[in-house]
Amino acid sequence: MEAGEAKSKKAGGPRLCCICNLRRPVLKRPKTLQQICRECFYEVFEEEIHQVIVKNHLFKSGERVAIGASGGKDSTVLAYVLSELNKRHSYGLDLFLLSIDEGITGYRDDSLETVKRNEVQYGLPLQIVSYKDLYGWTMDDIVKMIGLKNNCTFCGVFRRQALDRGAALLKVDKIVTGHNADDIAETVLLNILRGDIARLSRCTSITTGEDGPIPRYYFSTECIYSPNAYRGFAREFIKDLERLRPKAILDIIKSGEDFRIATTTKMPEQGTCERCGYISSQKWCKACVLLEGLNRGLPKMGIGRSRAGDVNGDLHNKNESKSGPTVKSIESRKQCGSLDF
Repeated sequence: MEAGEAKSKKAGGPRLCCICNLRRPVLKRPKTLQQICRECFYEVFEEEIHQVIVKNHLFKSGERVAIGASGGKDSTVLAYVLSELNKRHSYGLDLFLLSIDEGITGYRDDSLETVKRNEVQYGLPLQIVSYKDLYGWTMDDIVKMIGLKNNCTFCGVFRRQALDRGAALLKVDKIVTGHNADDIAETVLLNILRGDIARLSRCTSITTGEDGPIPRYYFSTECIYSPNAYRGFAREFIKDLERLRPKAILDIIKSGEDFRIATTTKMPEQGTCERCGYISSQKWCKACVLLEGLNRGLPKMGIGRSRAGDVNGDLHNKNESKSGPTVKSIESRKQCGSLDF
């Protein structure tokens, strides 16, 4: 400790950053309890991400990587950091921005403007994939039919599949998405409350989808239609815990990482959807079941406890042309060049 710092402390002077001892701290990290300045936080944050990438061998030189870009703070930070580290450490990656347009007036159209600015700022090619083009429906249309109660089911299922389909359009090797610690802690808690063993076993994993078409990496915003979503209650509970104990969020994540699933527990077997070819543990993937319900005027089909295989058993042999476009038929049209992405 330098003499100047010692004097300032004895005289009741301002506390200095514990890393550089030059500037006043602006935050106390829950992870390490360090009080650090803004500049040192940037350096530590970026170096930690680099170490995660290196230690986990996440990328190989020459790979094409899609960054899920929503226009929110998490994905914007991810786009900047990954672009910066790619240049700084010569990863040799071809990076792309991939955005999903759910079709929510006054919400997604505004955030897409942020993504378009990121395209210019970071010099990364941008691909936008819309629900309307993929499924024939926007979220505004879906909410008009089903209301606010169950719409998050549609948005979550459609968005996950849209990311994979957009990544396939870009011919990328991997997808990366940005999340904060709150997101991961909420997911751990939700899977416990739902008794969802399959997701609980992998919800803290940095890599998912190894068995699917494209691996997805999670690096540790909110929809206007989701204020009453179950996740919202988990979020409020976690925030209450954090006020009592700042490390509560990290403790929940650590608990999720340490969970072990009994070897006798039967896990879902991954296959492919017979209708669209997407990864699924049922005959039809969840997206196809939900889309079938929308097109037939039965929007609650596939929502709740019913499994995709139970719901679509009697629909599998129906004439597809009567129920409007399906994911598969839209994919075929896209391959023929009749859809403009």
